[in-house]
Amino acid sequence: MTGTSTLRGERASYVSANEVAERAGVSRSAVSRTFSGAGSVSPATRRKVMKAAEELGYHANLLARGLVGEPSKIVCLIAADVGQPYHSAMIDKMTQQLQLHGKVALIINTKGDDESVSQALRQSMQYRAEASVVLSGSPSSKLVQSCLSNGQRVVLVNRDDDAKGVERIRIDNRSACREALALLRRAGCTRLACVSSQARTSSMTTREGAFAQAAAEVGIEIDVTRIGPTSYDTGVESARVLLGRSDPPDGVFCVTDLLAFGFMDAARDIFGVEIPRDLCVIGFDDVPQARWSAYELTTFRQPMDDMVARIAEILTSDERRGESVFDVLPVWRKTVRIG
Repeated sequence: MTGTSTLRGERASYVSANEVAERAGVSRSAVSRTFSGAGSVSPATRRKVMKAAEELGYHANLLARGLVGEPSKIVCLIAADVGQPYHSAMIDKMTQQLQLHGKVALIINTKGDDESVSQALRQSMQYRAEASVVLSGSPSSKLVQSCLSNGQRVVLVNRDDDAKGVERIRIDNRSACREALALLRRAGCTRLACVSSQARTSSMTTREGAFAQAAAEVGIEIDVTRIGPTSYDTGVESARVLLGRSDPPDGVFCVTDLLAFGFMDAARDIFGVEIPRDLCVIGFDDVPQARWSAYELTTFRQPMDDMVARIAEILTSDERRGESVFDVLPVWRKTVRIG
């Protein structure tokens, strides 16, 4: 096991655990047990090891632990569009929670498509990660099984995969979309549309499909736009298309808040639409910007804190539940009329 570098003459090298053991007058295994937490170490020995490590500038190499079969404490967070408000908030909460449990988060930023997510999962095995949390995309079931057979735990967040042996954390998208339809109908909206994106992720397709199905069950046909990526600009362009028609919608469900922000700004600035008098808009995620006075968006809040706590519980215990489903809370603000 090696540690941080120190200058020796003009050349930087790494302080080894053997050097710490020699200075502390203890065995190499005592140094390893002190830093890994595996096995017992007497208080006196621990003090000697820590004193020697401080004097030499030594820190344990966690990557090396994985190479010798010990838990690396590395948890890979596999995600796409990490700059989006929801994803950045989720990653922020997860990294904090993992650190509280002594884990090290390794973020792998992907394109979101299945192949790039699969490549990220392969990287997680190369780093000997003890777990991977997949926030975007759907890796192949064969690759997931390879991770599991190598002792890595896999958590899929808001994915519909049927891979055996994984833990699933998801929200009840379908019930939320039915509630969105009910809110718009209660407001008197009759011409409905759904603003989605070309990112055909499990969350996007499930929300889009559930909203369309709920509308069809009451005899309403909806317009659906998928103009670009899940972005503010896509929301703007969706408004140009939908509101530029001769018979524009009077109620719109956006599958994310970010799409809703772009749609609302374009509706007001380009078409002079007053929200919610002329048009009702509902988003999804309840990101912090949804509360801003410029939007005050009616949306659906994912129980992010509960989801993150559940993931941490999975990664720090031997318990297996298979799947955990969380309800989504409607948040009524000022973009939907009171019927």
